[in-house]
Amino acid sequence: MSATTLTRPTAPAPSARPPRPRRTRALALPEARWAAAALVAFLAALALRLCGAPGWASGTLYAAAYAAGGWEPALAGLRALRERTLDVDLLMVVAALGAAAIGQPLDGALLIVIFATSGALEALATARTADSVRGLLDLAPATATRLRAAAASAGAGGAEETEETVPAAELAVGDTVLVRPGERIGADGRVLDGAGEVDQATITGEPLPVAKRPGDQVYAGTLNGAGVLRVRVERDPADTVIARIVAMVEEASETKAPTQLFVERIEQRYAAVLVAATLLLFAVPLALGADLTGALLRAMTFMIVASPCAVVLATMPPLLSAIANAGRHGVLVKSAVVMERLGQADAVALDKTGTLTEGTPRVTEVHPLDGITADDLLTLAAAAEHPSEHPLARAVVAAARERGRPVLPATDFTATPGVGVRAVVGAAVVAVGAPGPHRDHPAVTALEAAGRTAVLVLRDGEPAGVLGLADRPRAQAPGAVRALTALTGRPPVLLTGDNPRAAARLAAEVGLTDVRGGLLPHEKAAAVHDLAAAGRRVLMIGDGVNDAPALAAAHTGVAMGRAGSDLALETADAVLVRDDLAAVPAVVALSRRARRLVVQNLVIAGTAITLLVVWDLAGTLPLPLGVAGHEGSTVIVGLNGLRLLRERAWRRALGNEEG
Repeated sequence: MSATTLTRPTAPAPSARPPRPRRTRALALPEARWAAAALVAFLAALALRLCGAPGWASGTLYAAAYAAGGWEPALAGLRALRERTLDVDLLMVVAALGAAAIGQPLDGALLIVIFATSGALEALATARTADSVRGLLDLAPATATRLRAAAASAGAGGAEETEETVPAAELAVGDTVLVRPGERIGADGRVLDGAGEVDQATITGEPLPVAKRPGDQVYAGTLNGAGVLRVRVERDPADTVIARIVAMVEEASETKAPTQLFVERIEQRYAAVLVAATLLLFAVPLALGADLTGALLRAMTFMIVASPCAVVLATMPPLLSAIANAGRHGVLVKSAVVMERLGQADAVALDKTGTLTEGTPRVTEVHPLDGITADDLLTLAAAAEHPSEHPLARAVVAAARERGRPVLPATDFTATPGVGVRAVVGAAVVAVGAPGPHRDHPAVTALEAAGRTAVLVLRDGEPAGVLGLADRPRAQAPGAVRALTALTGRPPVLLTGDNPRAAARLAAEVGLTDVRGGLLPHEKAAAVHDLAAAGRRVLMIGDGVNDAPALAAAHTGVAMGRAGSDLALETADAVLVRDDLAAVPAVVALSRRARRLVVQNLVIAGTAITLLVVWDLAGTLPLPLGVAGHEGSTVIVGLNGLRLLRERAWRRALGNEEG
């Protein structure tokens, strides 16, 4: 084969994809089972009561709801008391028992069900985060082939290398490992010998496999193509890029949001004040000569009307309604906290490949040379590329078929790692691949300057033309960028591991000005931290494992659902199930409207509680009226929040109307 003949390896087989991480089933958690049991018992008791069944029947089911949903918060509250802290969950259990003591078990059971459900959701979120981190560890191979120098047999002279399979965690800096075709690289290091193409999209986000030759750096967990590589280990397994990703995700997942810390402080103060006020309201009248039943009734009425049931419902219905509406339109928001946070974003960071772009290369330019037509050039290239599974090969064949060109049969197909393919098409020898010695050709330099991947086509050793390939932006990308700019007051930032020229070209197409290319995962996370340090609440949108640290570091992370990696989907706070970028500004606008309804509801709930408490303290609030006022405000708050379930709410959000 001549020196100018080009070949390239096939893409890794789909079977080499790492195993999907184990998903946590909701009802596999004890908290979820107890919450579900409490809810079922409560609904059954309510149904019996409405049907006029005997009191003992509904009472038994109410008791079951109390026991199923209340034992764990009661136990946790007693443990907290031992540490001289007051747990608000214990307060709710006491309020529920007080309601039952004065003949209002329904109020108490409702409190129990609400708090048991919130505890189960928190436990589920924690378990899913742990599963996602364990799934990331599957990217790194468990074993590696280490090469050891051994004395040669007598008379052979020199030395030879022996292979041994060892756990990847036992590799040390300076070891040499052998990476065969289709294997994952076991450690961060540098290529000593061999050539190949490595799919490192999980680390850098680059859409195409990267050619690796002696001296090039490789990363643990990336997938080798058709070549054989000898790699010298340069980082301890505990300090690889993939291990640092795991550490960053775990650290970010364990960090509490400021809002959560604020709520915890308020819970302590509210619980202490309410308990003290209830005890005083019972003890002082009793000491002044009031009868025991009257003092207890008044104190329990106070605890019921002052309980935060309406306040809890003031927050949840708007957020849950917004979550349900977004879910119907292809946006999975994982919790009410996330829905609230989405509307707080005032800065947006975007990944490139698979997020702003479709994630698959396409032929964008065809430049024929020496009198050949563009269609004939594509026909030759597609015939030679057809046997290959490389992403570039699929793009060339797809382009020929889109133009209605036949895919001619080819013989004597060969592929050389990191270079290209060669085949006989008709009577001509056709080679397609990297420009190599023809890199200075004007057509090649023009395409590369524009951020395209240049592919040279040779016919019988002479250049026949150049193809330009690029990853095409999503159709919704420009509109989404404009809408996010309008909502946050500043254009999004593009963070990508791809080369700066390709990143700049895409940014110009979709309307971005702040472009940061060539970033590794920890550098993306650092960029997000820098924005946060400047006082920004960052909304990060990405799809790959390499985006996971940035998604975890951001105030809110959004992952692409169809092309997204398992870790990105688990780490992100929200998922675009249909990969529709236009849904991002829509859900931000919906979140802002939900937050305004939360404020409205808090005003309603707070006003009702204040009026009822003052009335009770005046000594004239009848218990039935107190219960009616408390439950009535709860119903009003709940119905107000359910307004966001309407289709019209999403249409307004899609138009990015916040009001």
